[in-house]
Amino acid sequence: MSTIEGAVRLDRREAIAYITFDRQAARNAMTWTMYEQLNSFLDWLEANRDIRVAVLRGAGGHFAAGTDIAQFRDFATGEDGLAYERRLDAVVARLEATHAATIAVVEGYAVGGGLALAAACDVRICTPDARFGVPIARTVGNCLSMANTARLVAHLGASRTKAMLVTAGLLSAQEALQSGFVTSIVEPKRLDKQVDELAAGIATLAPITLQVSREAVRRIVASLSATGDDLVRRAYESLDFQEGVTAFLEKRLPRWEGR
Repeated sequence: MSTIEGAVRLDRREAIAYITFDRQAARNAMTWTMYEQLNSFLDWLEANRDIRVAVLRGAGGHFAAGTDIAQFRDFATGEDGLAYERRLDAVVARLEATHAATIAVVEGYAVGGGLALAAACDVRICTPDARFGVPIARTVGNCLSMANTARLVAHLGASRTKAMLVTAGLLSAQEALQSGFVTSIVEPKRLDKQVDELAAGIATLAPITLQVSREAVRRIVASLSATGDDLVRRAYESLDFQEGVTAFLEKRLPRWEGR
């Protein structure tokens, strides 16, 4: 596996699965290969119903810095963007609906697609350096899917979600804690121990109760989502999106034109 493609690794310890995003040179920005590997591990989870908890985290001090922007280089139409958002939605929805309870362990950046994966988990804990956001209005000029927007509204409320998107700002660990998005902030030296204890504690609880309770919340959040293919097409077919991708790869500020 090349460092460009990255990898998603799986480690099983009794009833707990540890899934790690590993593309450290790019802050674990997700490639198509990594999304496919994550999807394969979700297949594995479905086949191993004795797994009670899945822990997701990133290697090297970051959770996941979105989707690798270089992969957008060949997008030419709004349909390309719609296909990507549907592809991402499918993986995120499978993670959200898996039978195992899920914990996102966030160090460093959880932005864009990385934030979507963290938001799909049941519990989130982080280190003091964690940052959460969707800075696409500053970086690339695309948009979120309706499903991922609905998840953020469910977690953060409409006002904070709109502020995050409109300012292209990042929530600090403390702000994420105050909003209820994360349940605790843990110092790095205590992180592994606290994660293991949290996962082990959840693994002792009644699995059917957890599954139906999590599914009830999932259905409520899903009910917030409306049809928005027209919005996705408009963003991805815009000249601003093409400029955003080009500027990002050329490591310069984009020149937005609003068209």
